[in-house]
Amino acid sequence: MLLLFILAFFTRQAKSLDNGLALKPIMGWLHWERFMCNIDCDTDPNICISERLYMQMADVMVKEGWKEAGYEYVCIDDCWSSLQRSAKGHLQADPKRFPGGIKKLTDYVHSKGLKLGIYGDVGTKTCAGYPGSLGYYDTDAQTFADWGVDLLKFDGCNMKWTLLEEGYVNMSRALNKTGQSILYSCEWPLYEWLFHQPNYTAIRETCNQWRNFADVYDSWSSVKSILDWTASHQDVIVPSAGPGGWNDPDMLVIGNFGLSHSQQESQMALWAIMAAPLLMSNDLRDMCPRSKKLLQNRHVIAINQDPLGRQGYHTAKVDSFDVWERPLSEGRLVVAVLNKQEIGSPRGFFLNTLPSWKICDPQCNITQVLPNYKELGIYNLQSKLVVVVNPSGTVLLMVTPMKGDMKFQPDIQWRDMSINDKQYTVL
Repeated sequence: MLLLFILAFFTRQAKSLDNGLALKPIMGWLHWERFMCNIDCDTDPNICISERLYMQMADVMVKEGWKEAGYEYVCIDDCWSSLQRSAKGHLQADPKRFPGGIKKLTDYVHSKGLKLGIYGDVGTKTCAGYPGSLGYYDTDAQTFADWGVDLLKFDGCNMKWTLLEEGYVNMSRALNKTGQSILYSCEWPLYEWLFHQPNYTAIRETCNQWRNFADVYDSWSSVKSILDWTASHQDVIVPSAGPGGWNDPDMLVIGNFGLSHSQQESQMALWAIMAAPLLMSNDLRDMCPRSKKLLQNRHVIAINQDPLGRQGYHTAKVDSFDVWERPLSEGRLVVAVLNKQEIGSPRGFFLNTLPSWKICDPQCNITQVLPNYKELGIYNLQSKLVVVVNPSGTVLLMVTPMKGDMKFQPDIQWRDMSINDKQYTVL
């Protein structure tokens, strides 16, 4: 049985935050999932939250092709600051772990041609108990600007939920008032969803990207939960995404310990379909070559960064397969077929049963992007094409119409998925 979601791919987008930033989903590295709040630099000098960690990551990003691939932000998360503000009420870095201060670190990252992100909180304290910005929005915004930081991740702990909107809006105004270009990454809807549906028009007018759901963990169950939540709320969250403001499903955990290679390919493929910020949380100094190749895959990155700037949708669920599709520039369509079974052998999926297959009228060119790149050739409406997908893996395909423009119609007629004719192409 085929269950399909009828969705408008070309929804008019809300007005975005007008600061000229995040015209495409950002790319970079963020410490939290891999390094968390390890502040014990005596015991763990190589993996503690310190200026050394960020300098080394910046060095590797330049040396090993990450910057060239498009990754440009080196982002600090929680646990960087002192437990107390200065005598003048300013945030300050922990003097032992950041002896040069944040300004020195910013200058170092900038000298590599990269950008530095920092972390704060809208409430009285951060999630880890460090000073929050409530009552200090203007002061902290100016401090970040004086340090030259390029991005602020602003968390939502220790704040009454009814005051979240006011706090996030006030910090957005404070950042803009500094005159410094600081990309604003919010967690506003994540905390409001616990009580009611957030106002995404206001969020898009306030933030450059925003978290909606729980933190990602280094596990396939965590990645699946993010995909399932996104699919079930896509009618609310997808229309708000576009140049200047993006839904953030959280960090890429590729290159860590919890995902198989097929599952890593699934996360990379689906984050590209969702037009998500590509913020890795891993140890770039010790990276599996296969994971590194995946994260630097120029074809997948090009999909993520497509100038049309439309987030994709979950469009079909059938026989433990999920299909996600995203319209791209030049009338192209990218399709991700995820095999949700976690047992058994690779299984085949019939592409020509999807309503979007009409893009192949009269003909289309199909390119497989993942798990490996290959040109599959020319197909038409009568072609019976099967892709074979590993358990918990994804096949990512680029479909290019040979002539005419791709248009999604709301009056799609669904068809049964059963195929009795065995004359088909298996890939």
